[in-house]
Amino acid sequence: MKPEQQTRIELIDKLLLQAGWSVNYHPRSVPVTWQGQTIMVIWAPADETRPYRAKVNPSETGNEWREYIRKQSSTVVARNDDLKELVSLTATVPFDDRCNQQATLGDLSLRLIEEFLREVGSELAEQVAQLPMETTGRQMNIVGGPSEAPFPKNIGLMMFHEHPEKFFPVTQIDVVYFPDGPGGDVFEEKEFKSPLPRMIRDALGHIQRNYLKQTIIKHPDRAEADRLWNYPYAAIEEALVNAIYHRSYEIREPVEVRITPEELVILSFPGPDRSIKMADIAAGSAVSRRYRNRRIGEFLKELELTEGRSTGIRKIKRAIAQNGSPDPVFETDDDRSYFLVRFPVHPDAMRSTNVGEVTQQVTQQVTQQVTRLLKAFDGEMSRAELMRTVGIKDRVSFSKNYLDAAITDDLIEMSQPDAPNSPTQKYRLTEKGKKKVQGSKS
Repeated sequence: MKPEQQTRIELIDKLLLQAGWSVNYHPRSVPVTWQGQTIMVIWAPADETRPYRAKVNPSETGNEWREYIRKQSSTVVARNDDLKELVSLTATVPFDDRCNQQATLGDLSLRLIEEFLREVGSELAEQVAQLPMETTGRQMNIVGGPSEAPFPKNIGLMMFHEHPEKFFPVTQIDVVYFPDGPGGDVFEEKEFKSPLPRMIRDALGHIQRNYLKQTIIKHPDRAEADRLWNYPYAAIEEALVNAIYHRSYEIREPVEVRITPEELVILSFPGPDRSIKMADIAAGSAVSRRYRNRRIGEFLKELELTEGRSTGIRKIKRAIAQNGSPDPVFETDDDRSYFLVRFPVHPDAMRSTNVGEVTQQVTQQVTQQVTRLLKAFDGEMSRAELMRTVGIKDRVSFSKNYLDAAITDDLIEMSQPDAPNSPTQKYRLTEKGKKKVQGSKS
């Protein structure tokens, strides 16, 4: 490039910078050599925070700003009805529905998309391998922008990129356990980073396996025993899913689960919308009219991880009541900068009395259920097929009392052990499981 050309390009860049914008927005410019000539290419991609305002006289120091539109071959100040229509665009597009101009369509994982479509039963699953990524992305509304410059939307990267934290730092769930309380010197910590559905399921599975305990209390005056959990899984699941759903992905703070012998706490940032009263939240009657991440809610609803109808608090309180646990506590500050859900431990959980009887009864119950599961096998079967065959509709109950117990006892195994949460996961009998089935028939 000749020195005079370089000087002119630098001048153009300077003029673009001096033009002034009312928001942090600047068009992209790059010099391109074409047919022996140097051309300055200026590209002003649309953004979801429009419309923009520009200085009336960019070269002056005044602060007069106006909105401009293009009419035929002229750029004119927007007035009257044109201005009203332009201002109507100022309704900010939710963060999860915005195009991400720092990513490309190649950042969307075809495998994750296909797995999702198969799990939700979409007919698109059979076609996705043959379709261009842009076509698939636009059908799923995870790709936006003009056809000459398509970009993945934030929701696409959150759901279908192996490491969404690359684009949204600190997109993770931290589970921290303090066996001696928060003041103790010993604690266990585990971070979960992955696409949102997998991150939620992995964190819940970790909490369920390691920190949720059932206690069975037998009574001398009646045959029925009381069964209770230190923390009911359904309440924890709903609270954690809501934290992922309603958190801000522009705030670099994780969703944190803190567990002690006395309570389980879920913390996320920021707090609920100011239009929601804390008294309504505590009463379970809060109804949100504005959703911070509506698209995340749509996808989690398809995966049956949430209902997306402001029912989360009611479900939490119902699960707590059914377990006989103390009421949960919902906390935030005046600025709504955080939201905390505090679950006190059930006072009768893991009582030391009747420990031998409790262990014996739980073992017997699990053995009967596992035997029933083993007899249901016909080659490799999915979780849904097994649930239908056994006649269990509750996914949580099936996992706890049937599937997990059989896997722990090495009676069944996964077809994809390296991807335990894959939607295409199937299960089969081990040699030990086959022998147990034969033994139960003889």
